[in-house]
Amino acid sequence: MSGAPFVVGFDLDMTLVDSRQGIVECMQQVLSERGVTARDEQLWPLIGAPLEANLGRFLPAEQVRGAADDYRAVYLQHAVRLTTALPGAVELVELIHADGGRVLVVSAKAPAAVHAVLEHVGLRPDVVVGAVFAEDKAVPLRAHDARMYVGDHQGDMYAARAASAYAVGVTTGPHDEAMLRKAGADAVVPDLVALGERLNEFERAASTG
Repeated sequence: MSGAPFVVGFDLDMTLVDSRQGIVECMQQVLSERGVTARDEQLWPLIGAPLEANLGRFLPAEQVRGAADDYRAVYLQHAVRLTTALPGAVELVELIHADGGRVLVVSAKAPAAVHAVLEHVGLRPDVVVGAVFAEDKAVPLRAHDARMYVGDHQGDMYAARAASAYAVGVTTGPHDEAMLRKAGADAVVPDLVALGERLNEFERAASTG
């Protein structure tokens, strides 16, 4: 590449890493402690959204803050070790770096948990931003001049559009291609392996769009 490096932003959960088991188990634990039972199929579609909003679906408002604090504590103790890099994630980050680009991770997850997960799975982005969701992710995307943003959630597509970045959806999370397209995805791929194969194509589209 010539000139400024091409910056690619990524969501974390179910985009770069498979965090489903740990998230669901931690949610079930903190809810169970408050007398609430939640099934896997109830929690899976919520992955990627802000924690407090998800807890608020099951708990009265006065219990949400305490439950969120408990969740974040147990997450670091239990869920990080259950998290794995999704296929192609490590190779894609290496490919971007080898091509002179930079990698930005922007997640709704708390910053401490984002860093712990990335360290555990061996991913080395250049910049990490946590605790932002949907259109709020556009602020760091613009600040770091991200030309592309990759995510599994419709909120990630909203973020990319708000930041005038090329929006790439991956269907490794709870949202299918139709939902990602409806949310504004410029392109949708089944996984990061496929994204790596089309990276140059998407970079050209992002540079000329």
